[in-house]
Amino acid sequence: MNRPSRAFALPVAISAALVLSACSSSGTSADAEAGDGDWAPVTIEHALGTTKIESKPERVATVNWANHEVPLALGVVPVGMASADFGDDDGNGVLPWVEDKLDELDAETPTLFDETDGIDFEAVADTQPDVILAGYSGLSQEDYDTLSEIAPVVAYPETAWGTPWREMIEINSEAIGMKNEGEELIADLESEIDSAVSEHPAIKDKSTMFLTHVDPSDLSEVNFYTTHDTRAMFFEDLGMKAPASIAKASEETDQFSSQVSAEQADVFDDVDIIVTYGDDKLVKTLEDDELLSQMPAVKNDAIVNLPGDQPLGTAANPTPLSISYILDDYLDELDEAASNQK
Repeated sequence: MNRPSRAFALPVAISAALVLSACSSSGTSADAEAGDGDWAPVTIEHALGTTKIESKPERVATVNWANHEVPLALGVVPVGMASADFGDDDGNGVLPWVEDKLDELDAETPTLFDETDGIDFEAVADTQPDVILAGYSGLSQEDYDTLSEIAPVVAYPETAWGTPWREMIEINSEAIGMKNEGEELIADLESEIDSAVSEHPAIKDKSTMFLTHVDPSDLSEVNFYTTHDTRAMFFEDLGMKAPASIAKASEETDQFSSQVSAEQADVFDDVDIIVTYGDDKLVKTLEDDELLSQMPAVKNDAIVNLPGDQPLGTAANPTPLSISYILDDYLDELDEAASNQK
């Protein structure tokens, strides 16, 4: 179906799905009432509005990156979730830690939403959700408004793509009536992180930046994630810190990424370790560049390059299920980079 016809059909598709949902719920009203138990309406304020969830959600859908991991971690299988398009090693749209959790719960893979060209509203509507979780997302107001025609939507608290993993768990778990369980999950993950980090004292207090959007054919700019991005935030969880140069640049923007010209690369003389997405070819490109090669982290080969076609590529962006799966490997990579620092 081409895009114009899809757009034309969308309101009809959503309306049909809502009618089906109403018919379905009317046939299971006794179960729904019994399932509500001690449920009290939940009101959640977020960046795109205020969402009130009147009754206990039985059918949970999620959109955008990793939101499905919150209900899964708490034992709730979504009816639909976004297909993974980054770090997927076998092309099935499901990352390995999610597969493991589905196996543990003896559950089939939920409907996968292809978000290559944005939210597939028709596919979401077809799953007939009671709530749509998007606590970590980049939803536009238009996206939110359209999804809200399908079911109550919980969007990001403040900044698009800027919800720390703890807050992602908090807002999504509250939306499905599992706030206490969400808090327990956070505490467990914090304990796990602290234990793992204690085995890697070499990275403690290392100033670390995340170099991003590197175009080997044009190195005229240095792009990096600011302290508003979850990848940079995670460095603090791991006992590292933001370089003063990154912290200062982050004060001048509310965006999750920023850039400076390569001629100003010496501003990053305070960076001990660089994390980026790429491969050995990318590292060599940086080392061969007249300006960027002068950055201490490049000069010392103190670089962690995460492969985008492997699960390890997602390590820098912590999520409820990936932390346990990836953490040790990520720390090993950071440890090796730290050992190269002179």
